[in-house]
Amino acid sequence: MSDTSTSVDPAEIAKFDALASRWWDPAGEFAPLHQLNPLRLGYLLQRTTIKGARIVDVGCGGGILTESLAREGGDALGIDLAPAALDVARLHALDQGIRVAYQLIDVADLANRHTGQFDVVTCMEMLEHVPDPANIIRALALLVRPGGDIFLSTINRSLKAFLVAIVGAEYLTHTVPRGTHEYARFIRPSEIARAARAAGLIVRDITGIHIDPLTRRFSLSTTVDVNYLMHLSRPQADMS
Repeated sequence: MSDTSTSVDPAEIAKFDALASRWWDPAGEFAPLHQLNPLRLGYLLQRTTIKGARIVDVGCGGGILTESLAREGGDALGIDLAPAALDVARLHALDQGIRVAYQLIDVADLANRHTGQFDVVTCMEMLEHVPDPANIIRALALLVRPGGDIFLSTINRSLKAFLVAIVGAEYLTHTVPRGTHEYARFIRPSEIARAARAAGLIVRDITGIHIDPLTRRFSLSTTVDVNYLMHLSRPQADMS
């Protein structure tokens, strides 16, 4: 994990930092994350234990998921490389009286310093914004303890995903700002599964996320052709 440059895109960091002040506006640019958060939190609660667990939320942004994990009783740390977003996360947690920690650090650096120290690792809506997702997955695999769980969510590289996430969301409905996503960085589930296995992880589940175009409500689905969640874990008897 000596090369951290492939896990960082300064332009992506700057893009989200510029919107930091609006992170907690449920009707603003990050409205989809607010709408999606109960679904992804429910997915985690069904598949792992949050209360009392040591958790790191990688690419936490303004802390929407991180706060939810802390509210559920997790010992939650959120990490990101966007300083303004982390400032917003800290202030919001303070305002809400929620005990949660935030740190400006690259995931590979954290993995080198705290190898195998987390029960649960989350990385939501981040992999499609980095140059080398496999490098991130290797770092996530280092962070989690044997027997621990990793949860990912991202966007499939498919024609339907291009139409929904870019044409529809960015140009027709303006649900998210234009330029939020690059189609070339969308990731097929098979690519994540291959990187996970190479990092010594087990693929436990892949579940799709359906977006109702009229109500903009999210629900779990058996179809993974647009958004999807993945549950990975490190074996108890770690052979890596």
